[in-house]
Amino acid sequence: MTRPGPKLAPLNLTDAERSELERWVRRRKGAQDMAFRARLVLACEAAGEDGFPVSTAAVADRIGTTRETVGKWRRRFLKDRLAGLEDEPRPGRPRTGSGEQVADLIARTLESTPANATHWPTRSMAERTGLPQPAVSRVWRASGLQPHRSETFKLSADPFFAGKVHDVVGLCLNPPERALVLCVDEKSQSQALDRSQPVLPMMPAVPEQATHGYVRAGTATLSAASDAASGQVIGSLHRRHRATEFKKFLTRLGKEIPAELDVHLVCDNYATHKTADIRKWLLAHPRFHMHFTPTSSSWLNLAERWFAELTNKQIQRGVHKTVPALEQDIRTWIATWNQNPKPFVWTKTADQILESLASYCRRITDSGH
Repeated sequence: MTRPGPKLAPLNLTDAERSELERWVRRRKGAQDMAFRARLVLACEAAGEDGFPVSTAAVADRIGTTRETVGKWRRRFLKDRLAGLEDEPRPGRPRTGSGEQVADLIARTLESTPANATHWPTRSMAERTGLPQPAVSRVWRASGLQPHRSETFKLSADPFFAGKVHDVVGLCLNPPERALVLCVDEKSQSQALDRSQPVLPMMPAVPEQATHGYVRAGTATLSAASDAASGQVIGSLHRRHRATEFKKFLTRLGKEIPAELDVHLVCDNYATHKTADIRKWLLAHPRFHMHFTPTSSSWLNLAERWFAELTNKQIQRGVHKTVPALEQDIRTWIATWNQNPKPFVWTKTADQILESLASYCRRITDSGH
């Protein structure tokens, strides 16, 4: 039986070419377009069961691309070998720096730091590589590199992390019948701040201006329960943050929620949620069920996301001379929110969240995961 379709010319990789392609694939911090093309060529070089090179369609399915892309890079490799995998010159002003200089710049950015700083500024990198400073900026923009930026994260060490993720996300995605799922949390130490000098209003071409100095008038604690299905919020303001105040809030929830509904509360691991007094209250009210997020994973609690809305839109730039004024603004904001509530919609399942975190851990060589 003859092989369908035209016979593909073998690539006949030399040992040196194979070694270089494999090196490109292994470089986790190198240019990912070159790593992709190297994987593509290595997949094309593999022989099928009939002894002929693997078909273009099979290679495309294997590495997740189109047949046109496979054909393009296969032809370019057959014509120019390794040099054919580099980007072709583009029209317009000639690019500053060779392909090797650009690859070296990217590698240095990802794999090294300057002797006198924690990250590479454009001018230091330009001096180190011999490229003009604007060229360094263009390469970084094109490659999505931002050495001046840094973000923070924290991995949970909770031994029951996976189970709690499935529990919390499952409740929000598929709530039980005849039950209410409430994401509960406290926003403690909300400060009533008055600016030390008057705020200057916004004008054309001039933003609002406020002095960085402020006068503290006191703090308030907001307990809030956000309905995962409807987005409705029940809030209660207190002057202190103790189990006593949390118990009062639970009592209020018990009065406002219809008696025929079970109540599932998603909470964090703060001590006020686990005291003996709270456990006794829960035993006396069996329709209430507590579900705890994993430690260091408050992002799983939708109440935190609602608090971010409150902070950004009301508290952060607000001016409050007294705590009662702050509390009144918070009550008004909650009432306005409940007139047209918008629930926060989950975009990932529990399995997708766990897979994302596993991928994150694999990037950290000493994570122990």
